[in-house]
Amino acid sequence: MTLITLIRHGQTDWNLEGRIQGATDIPLNDTGRAQARAAAVRLAGTRFDHVYTSPLVRARETAEIIAGELGLPAPLIAVGMREHEFGAAEGLLWDQYRDRFRADSGNVPGAETTAELTDRALASLERIALAARRRSAPRTESVLVATHGGVIRALLEHASGGTLPAPGERLGNGSLHRFAIDGGGIRLIDAVAV
Repeated sequence: MTLITLIRHGQTDWNLEGRIQGATDIPLNDTGRAQARAAAVRLAGTRFDHVYTSPLVRARETAEIIAGELGLPAPLIAVGMREHEFGAAEGLLWDQYRDRFRADSGNVPGAETTAELTDRALASLERIALAARRRSAPRTESVLVATHGGVIRALLEHASGGTLPAPGERLGNGSLHRFAIDGGGIRLIDAVAV
């Protein structure tokens, strides 16, 4: 079994403005950096064998700050943990997105479907878990993954059979979600809101 803690990256200026970031590479702002340091404090005392991160700078910087604060090795890139690709909707305010694509949100040009996102994220976590099992069998390995709200949302929906997150629930920057992965799939252990 592999224990995986997913952390949503810290705040960016686009988060603050309510813009859709998707695959657009937006850095953390000062609040986001402080959120990453606060997450490191919450995670102190938890054993992590490895740290992984989405390749997008906001997640990478979050992972680097936490790894540095906890004295962990530099984060490894997990390409499959990048954010949901929103295509033509990237850069729009959420209200603009709803107005423009309300009737046809499943067909935004260049956007990834939720099913594609879920499959990609699950495959990435399975690769991380497989690498962990190879390194540490039979011991349970614990890893931290800095990723994005859309990825965490998709994995929560999958692991809970669609009951989580609650409708309209926002996953806060710096929030933590712990999962276990074994031969039986992925299951949610707990969530820590910020």
